[in-house]
Amino acid sequence: MNFENPLIVQGDRSLLLDVHAPLAEECRNALIPFAELEKSPEHLHTYKLSPLSLWNAASAGFTAENAIEVLQKFARYDVPQSIVMWIKEISSRFGKIKLIAGPDIEVPVKEDSSEKITEHFLYLVADSLPVYKEIAANRTVKKLLTETLEGDKEAPEHSFLLKLTDRGTIKQLLLQAGWPVDDKVALSDGEPLDVSLRETTSQGKPLIIREYQKNSAKALIGDKGPGTGFGTIVLPCGAGKTIVGMTIMDMLKTSTLIITTNISAVHQWIDELLDKTNLTADQIAEYSGENKEIKQVTVATYQVLTWRPDKEGPYPHFSIFHERPWGLIIYDEVHMLPAPVFRVVAELQAVRRVGLTATLVREDGCEGYVFSLVGPKRYDVPWKELERDHWIASAECIEVRVDLPVSQEIDYAVATAREKHKIASMNPDKIPIVKEIIEKCPNDKILVIGQYLDQLDEITKMLGCPIITGKTPNAERDKIYADFRQGKIRVLVVSKVANFAIDLPDASLAIQVSGTFGSRQEEAQRLGRILRPKEQKSRFFTLITRNTVEEEFGSNRQKFLAEQGYEYKIVRYDGEIDIES
Repeated sequence: MNFENPLIVQGDRSLLLDVHAPLAEECRNALIPFAELEKSPEHLHTYKLSPLSLWNAASAGFTAENAIEVLQKFARYDVPQSIVMWIKEISSRFGKIKLIAGPDIEVPVKEDSSEKITEHFLYLVADSLPVYKEIAANRTVKKLLTETLEGDKEAPEHSFLLKLTDRGTIKQLLLQAGWPVDDKVALSDGEPLDVSLRETTSQGKPLIIREYQKNSAKALIGDKGPGTGFGTIVLPCGAGKTIVGMTIMDMLKTSTLIITTNISAVHQWIDELLDKTNLTADQIAEYSGENKEIKQVTVATYQVLTWRPDKEGPYPHFSIFHERPWGLIIYDEVHMLPAPVFRVVAELQAVRRVGLTATLVREDGCEGYVFSLVGPKRYDVPWKELERDHWIASAECIEVRVDLPVSQEIDYAVATAREKHKIASMNPDKIPIVKEIIEKCPNDKILVIGQYLDQLDEITKMLGCPIITGKTPNAERDKIYADFRQGKIRVLVVSKVANFAIDLPDASLAIQVSGTFGSRQEEAQRLGRILRPKEQKSRFFTLITRNTVEEEFGSNRQKFLAEQGYEYKIVRYDGEIDIES
């Protein structure tokens, strides 16, 4: 028992971190690999241990003993013995079921048909008879499996046969049943492609790959043997995830499909590839709503892939996944991977793949799908560590609480939950505060970010500055972003279309006037717009209407910022903002 230690480990698998204790910062960093932040009020932050958090840790080589050692080192009171046993039991499940290469077997084309084709099979291997029996008793899982025959000398003990095409589906189903699968089947190399990173960019600047970028690429590729070549890399916005993707391409030298969030991000990827690799324009294609070409390197949007002419019909553009013998698929902003694409990802288990993201948080709770289908977390770096090393900007997060106008109080009181959020978000008293902040920060390049277009249009008219929304034509969008980067524009108003995969390196101040129901993932992305390294400190203002649902959603978004180590200052607007305080 050590009363100066910061951590209280509770029997319900929650961890309470006293942020005022001397070792709080060290403890917070030690918890990142295997625990998830749930609540972050002023004095005690609550973390939670979950099977998925432990399996992500195990897949990256972080053992149960490592986790227990962290808890015992920082615990104020004795760690409950039940927690120690639970961590050991849950962590040990990773690796108890493996997928390994199996035989090629001739099977009938149809039932009662003499015509046969050769199908590839895998072995699903349990490490013990009890685990084997538990799998066999799961009706949903059992439908995809065939028990191996006693005479099959090649079959490992306690194994099933599984069709290669069901590789992803079985991993999904077993994860839901509490059994993560360690996939040890070697991946295909795909079509060769001579792609290399330049020593200097096309603009003549030295291209320096940072150590953590090299390490994250190596962590994914491993020795190129079984069990390597797939997974998720978690790095902050501004840390150069695009560079990591290109480094992986350089190491694998194979045809690559890159899928990202919007057309501006597609163009950004193409520009980066041309600037920093030896690829030429005739080797790279854009596959979007505007252009549908497929080349050795193809950059597509999630939107075009999930478009279909009929709500109940097939997705015609899913064919892109099979158009070439891809050797690598990069899922940019993998936390945004649309649910329909998971079906295709389940089929593409023989292809090397990487998910790039700033946060594994998904508001739909589908983190398990990312784990089982794209791959477990292979590498991450705490945001504050990169800030300390000056790879991303330091940032100050300020929540400004604004009163609701008296004239709207009754409307708010009788509104539905959704209407309450809109009334609070579109509080008209926020608009002059935006102007006040901008006038008091003449040396900053500023983004004003919001959810509601009417509100953003009003701000744009007041400021006389450009605006980018989903309706802005792509050519105009690219020109406005370019003007902002070149300093021709100091203030830019953007809707949620700018949340993801947009590089605006000189933005130093963001004003968030409305958000999406407390999305932590959105908060991470919006903060990321101002984290590119720069001399001055970045500031992230969020305008919140007091005593409304917006205040509740705001506290949920704070979880992400607190997890990354950012202080979240709250001020009440009293007629003037003191920018320096």
